[in-house]
Amino acid sequence: MNRYSIWKYAVIVIAMLVGSLYTLPNFFGEAPAVQISSAKTSAKVDTATQSKVEEVLRSSGLQAQAIALESTTLKVRFNNTDEQLKAKDAIQRALNPQDAQGSYVVALNLISRSPQWLSSLNAAPMYLGLDLRGGVHFMLQVDMAAALTKKAESLSGDIRSSLREKNIRHSGISRDGQSIDIRFRDKETMDAALTLIQNQFADLQSVAGPEGSEFKLRSNLKLEAGRKVQEQALKQNITTLHNRINELGVAEPVIQQQGLDRIVVQLPGVQDTAKAKDILGRTATLEIRMVDESSEARLAEVGSGAVPFGTEKYLERSGQGVVVKKQVLLTGENLTDAQPGFDNQTQEAAVHLTLDAKGARIFKDVTRENVGKRMAILLFEKGKGEVVTAPVIRSEIGGGRVQISGRMSTVEAADTALLLRAGSLAAPMEIIEERTIGPSLGAENIAKGFNSVTWGFVAVTLFMCIYYMLFGFISSIALAVNLLLLVAVLSMLQATLTLPGMAAMALVLGMAIDANVLINERVREELRNGAAPQTAIYSGYERAWSTILDSNVTTLIAGLALLAFGSGPVRGFAVVHCLGIMTSMFSAVFFSRGLVNLWYGGQKKLKSVSIGTVWRPDGTVAHKDN
Repeated sequence: MNRYSIWKYAVIVIAMLVGSLYTLPNFFGEAPAVQISSAKTSAKVDTATQSKVEEVLRSSGLQAQAIALESTTLKVRFNNTDEQLKAKDAIQRALNPQDAQGSYVVALNLISRSPQWLSSLNAAPMYLGLDLRGGVHFMLQVDMAAALTKKAESLSGDIRSSLREKNIRHSGISRDGQSIDIRFRDKETMDAALTLIQNQFADLQSVAGPEGSEFKLRSNLKLEAGRKVQEQALKQNITTLHNRINELGVAEPVIQQQGLDRIVVQLPGVQDTAKAKDILGRTATLEIRMVDESSEARLAEVGSGAVPFGTEKYLERSGQGVVVKKQVLLTGENLTDAQPGFDNQTQEAAVHLTLDAKGARIFKDVTRENVGKRMAILLFEKGKGEVVTAPVIRSEIGGGRVQISGRMSTVEAADTALLLRAGSLAAPMEIIEERTIGPSLGAENIAKGFNSVTWGFVAVTLFMCIYYMLFGFISSIALAVNLLLLVAVLSMLQATLTLPGMAAMALVLGMAIDANVLINERVREELRNGAAPQTAIYSGYERAWSTILDSNVTTLIAGLALLAFGSGPVRGFAVVHCLGIMTSMFSAVFFSRGLVNLWYGGQKKLKSVSIGTVWRPDGTVAHKDN
């Protein structure tokens, strides 16, 4: 009756082993480290970079605990912060010899002390949130009016080009805030323009009428189109912030929308507010210029002469110099999209650009007038320019579609496209709230949260052991297993633990023991009604299961609602809450019954069970300390 199959005990043992394995990394703590990542698409962090860093450390007399190359970052771990700071300065000088804002970002970081054998099993500790680790918090206000104005400016250029193509003459196009005004001398021309705008610009709502001796057509963005522009501006700004913050080496940055026009940025582990502001303000822009073909420029390219007046010298990725004219023909503002792809002729990796109407017209004119000459496409990051490619113009290029290539890999093409596509903000932002949380406060929060969970566990355990005797002790073991499995699952999911998450852990302890209380009281009820001990154990677990399932499902529904509609700390609480409910159902029912079956299941003539005092309805004692 009260026997478990071998496979059920195997499941329990496997769950315990896996839980212990993935909980273990959380006990090793963090060590100071230096993280190296690329600040430019042309700079790659690879094995060559690792060898250079190892040589720098040897020459500086510094010993690293561990060096790990992970994807596009290199992490070097040290024993203490003194070695960390010395190593940062030495690596900074070696990788960026001329300027601190060079091709590589050398940042201070904290990484886990977990041994290599645990890391090889992908066992890693939970991430700690801003309130537990310390860091910086920003609230950014997005200028939505500027986003709408920028969209209106783009549309006015597109309308001008469309009217020119259809040979519809007008007396001028002006912009009044977010409204586009077009003047005409006669009604017939205005009607033709109105028809064109209605057919080609579905996002605009136009009103036409006379104004003095002329006729005026005023176009405004429709309400739905305006909302879409604002949503896209907010999404692009969030994407841009994600791309910029990657180089800080923040393990789990929080970048999320708050309200209709605000963005919250939380950077755990970052204490340098000025550095964080510098990263948030980073920009990447595209410029198209003509290459100077003069003999003086050719000499300057190879370093044999001075750069001619009115030109500038930039380097290609290969290190070859290119002298370009200062006049900028096109900028990234004329860029509407950038996607990685391949050259149709050579099958080399390339980036396909899409220009707006103004940019397409300028590019068509430039390529028509400069056939046979070289045109340079430059990428500027942090004010420093680099020639991505400088092809020879073979023929006139129209249609607003441009391809850039230049011996780049598919990864470089994807990186360049991403940087161009989300390298600039869709709308300006300003910091309206700034807060720094020190690591000491984070450590204090961790201690308080740990104490709340510990003392909550101790209190519940003492009550269960005193009130339910051996069954209470088994329930306490099941509660400890529940906590073990919860931490393991959070670690496996690489979830971010915050202070509300620790509060949810403490709450889960009380909710998890509720299932065991139901089971124990059901067993007592069966004993009170005169059932045999083995029958009472079996019936107690079977009849309590439906009640436990109902209560946990309803609580889980509430948790899922918090997870779906909440944000920030509420979501952190909801994640731990929902996972804790699921692990508690395993530990409180499946695991605790396994222990009970292991202890009592083999006793055929069981006369009593240790479940505390069982009182009959008439006031007599059926069992006491059995």
